[in-house]
Amino acid sequence: MSLSLADVFAAQQTIAGQVVRTPLIPSAFLTEKAGVPFLLKMETMQPTGAFKLRGATNAILNAPAGTKAVTCCSTGNHGRGVAYAARQQGIKATICMSSLVPQNKVDRIRALGAEVRIVGTSQDDAMAECLRLCKAEGFVDISPFDDRHVISGQGTTGLEMLQDRPDLDMLLVPLSGGGLAGGAALAAKAINPDIRVIGISMDRGAAMDASIKAGRPVEITEVASLADSLGGGIGLKNKLSFDLCRALLDEIVLVTEEEIYLALQTLYFEDSHVAEGASVVGIAALLADKLPAPKGSVATIVTGRNVDMAQFTNVISGRPVQLGDTTVQGSPYDA
Repeated sequence: MSLSLADVFAAQQTIAGQVVRTPLIPSAFLTEKAGVPFLLKMETMQPTGAFKLRGATNAILNAPAGTKAVTCCSTGNHGRGVAYAARQQGIKATICMSSLVPQNKVDRIRALGAEVRIVGTSQDDAMAECLRLCKAEGFVDISPFDDRHVISGQGTTGLEMLQDRPDLDMLLVPLSGGGLAGGAALAAKAINPDIRVIGISMDRGAAMDASIKAGRPVEITEVASLADSLGGGIGLKNKLSFDLCRALLDEIVLVTEEEIYLALQTLYFEDSHVAEGASVVGIAALLADKLPAPKGSVATIVTGRNVDMAQFTNVISGRPVQLGDTTVQGSPYDA
């Protein structure tokens, strides 16, 4: 495997002062539910509202000398991280996205001065435009997950968590392309080989889960989800994150849209946090009793806060939410 804990330590030094070292805070309500200390890694406190700033910053600061323009494909948070980090370094950024990305995420990226190109109906479509820009116009691609500097940057979340709480028994990581899950697992297991790292995703369109089951990267059909940040494929030519996740994740747990809906309500009403659906899949797995019994402290990464507020308001109010051709009925929160 071509990445090691040394890469994550190097990333931690590189991004120091550029990103926030976020707190790991206990949740009294979730601790009671889990029966062991349950902690939240609050990546919502990053300047861009999501953990993606870590990998984007590390990759841009490690870009080839003389880089003047970067690009990426994104479901939202990575694009915002790249746009922010590029602006900090005086570099042009063009973010390629599919039509499934919520408008609020598109608007926030444009507000950072980046160009946004909406291409097709999947992340694979957006990736094709990203690669065209690199080939035709000399842009440098900042992969959302399959890049050593991006993975190392995301891995600093796991490093910080183990530095703050060496006693952690289980780490719940939202799982999409595998940059966060692979990087966090790499750091956590290098420090404590006995820690259990569980990837959590939605049960529709979970690309990494399907790929690991198939034994190779596979294409999936993207669908609308409350956890929209977890959408997209992992790339059929995936070089790093697939192998990391296959080797280091102890288990993958899938949660339903209804379970994500309840987890969003729970985090809001019990801990007063606004978060994206992708951020609460670990909480959803806990509330749905889908996790193995923990032996000690458990932590999950609350990955971002860049939620569609109209949709979020509907969830908090217990109203139905329309996701493409699927309706999540929901109900008012009742602890």
